[in-house]
Amino acid sequence: MDYEIKGKDIIVSEADLDLDETLDCGQAFRWKKIPSDYECTYTGSFFNDKLTVSQTSKGSFIFHDTDENDFISKWIRYFDFETDYSELKRCFSEEETLAKACRFAGGIRLLRQNSWECLISFIISQNNNIPRIKGIIDRLCGHYDGRFPEINELSEENADSLSYLRSGFRAKYLEDAALRTASGETDLDAIASLPIDEARTALKKVKGVGPKVAECVLLFGMYRTEAFPVDVWIKRVLAKYYPDGFPEFAKSNAGIAQQYLFHYIRSISGQSE
Repeated sequence: MDYEIKGKDIIVSEADLDLDETLDCGQAFRWKKIPSDYECTYTGSFFNDKLTVSQTSKGSFIFHDTDENDFISKWIRYFDFETDYSELKRCFSEEETLAKACRFAGGIRLLRQNSWECLISFIISQNNNIPRIKGIIDRLCGHYDGRFPEINELSEENADSLSYLRSGFRAKYLEDAALRTASGETDLDAIASLPIDEARTALKKVKGVGPKVAECVLLFGMYRTEAFPVDVWIKRVLAKYYPDGFPEFAKSNAGIAQQYLFHYIRSISGQSE
């Protein structure tokens, strides 16, 4: 990744990024595609740091109204620019199905999210679709004047007071997550550094956090790239292509590999290869 400063913008060159594939793939829910004269433009937030970013061509991006300090301290990490995705894809491509998946959506990157926001977002995501998830999170942030609530703020709410979210059964899970996290019973920073199985167990103590939500929080909110969320699409991948288990060589970055596989299997579903 290279960048240059141009006025109030940061111009980034990065071949292994596509905004549509990365920001609209279901790993984060506060990004919105907006009209522009560029190939595409998104506005969104990393917790409560806001950004508008445009893709001008494959490999060229404008981080609008962003100074160099913010870019270095926030956005390089958020977009995982310090990881060599070309090398990751080269390694993954040692296996036939992963090679096809990497070619299909090679611009996906992992977004390194705030663990608190990620926990709440993926509790909301349960048995839900992306437009509805985004709507609930929009209402949550709207209630807090456009901000994602801090832990102590949400801990003062309860399932009844959260009725404005129209989140159904998930409200009581949000209440439990906020109370546990505010009290320190669920220490997200500590969980992030635990051995992976212990981290999974700790997260699943929160009401409504099952295996898939735990894996999503570990992967997207704690950058545990060995975490491997499994939904109906990934179950199909595992059954069809990896009946004897996921390739050992890819397991340390299985979560990133999963992102490529998820998009690939959905694209070919019902089609011949």
